[in-house]
This record gives sequence, structure tokens and C-alpha cells, in this order.
Amino acid sequence: MDHEWNDNQPIYRQLRDRVVAMILDGLLKEGDPLPSVRNVSADYRVNPLTVLKGYQELVDEELVEKRRGLGMFVKEGARKLLLKGEREKFLSEDWPRISETIQRLGLTREELLNAANGRGATGPAASPAPQSEKKGDR
Repeated sequence: MDHEWNDNQPIYRQLRDRVVAMILDGLLKEGDPLPSVRNVSADYRVNPLTVLKGYQELVDEELVEKRRGLGMFVKEGARKLLLKGEREKFLSEDWPRISETIQRLGLTREELLNAANGRGATGPAASPAPQSEKKGDR
């Protein structure tokens, strides 16, 4: 987990979001234990109650479960549930704004696909940039 905190959101919420990202990225798999409240509190220098509050949100969302005397564990089906929720959130909140920007800029499918594939907006079909002449080429 990242050690930097964003001042625009409560720390417990950022902790919750980091655990969610770890589950989505496969760093925490179903059945895996979450880092202990004590360890997270010490490592990130935050109050244990803050960590507990972030973890409690995950319990309330039925993504993790408390096992008495053992700690908290990622529940079966948590990743699938998260993917469903995150996809719905992306399509309802993020995509309309992104789509609007794409239309406003007049970006083509090819430009978007090239950018997604790391070839830049112009892609390989673009003409090469002019190179400066060497002294001996005149």
C-alpha cells in the first residue's frame, strides 16, 4: 500500500480503497487475511481506530469477514462483487464524462486504440518527424 495520504478524503476511506485495489489487482485473493490493524496502524502511522473503521466498511460491504481470534479475511466472491460494482460505477459516473471529452476533442477510434496500445495518439501511420540535417549531408 502507498504511504501517501490525500487530504481530500478521510484516511479510513483511503485505506478501504487501497484494500479494494489490492483485491481487484489480485494482490489479495479470496480467503487471504488482511494485514492486521496493528501492523497497518504502525506502518502508516495512523490511529488503529482509523484502520478499524476502514476495515469495517469492507465488512459492511460484505467483501471481508471477521474470524474471531484470527483477523479479517477476503470473502469468497469479493473480487467478482467488486468488479461488478466498479464496472457499474465507471459506466455511470466516469464514462459519460470521458465520452464527452472524446467527442469534444474529435478523437477517432484509431487514435484511442493507438493511445491505449502505447503507440501515442498518432500511431505508427503518422509521418516521421523531420530530422535535423547533419553537417556532412549538405
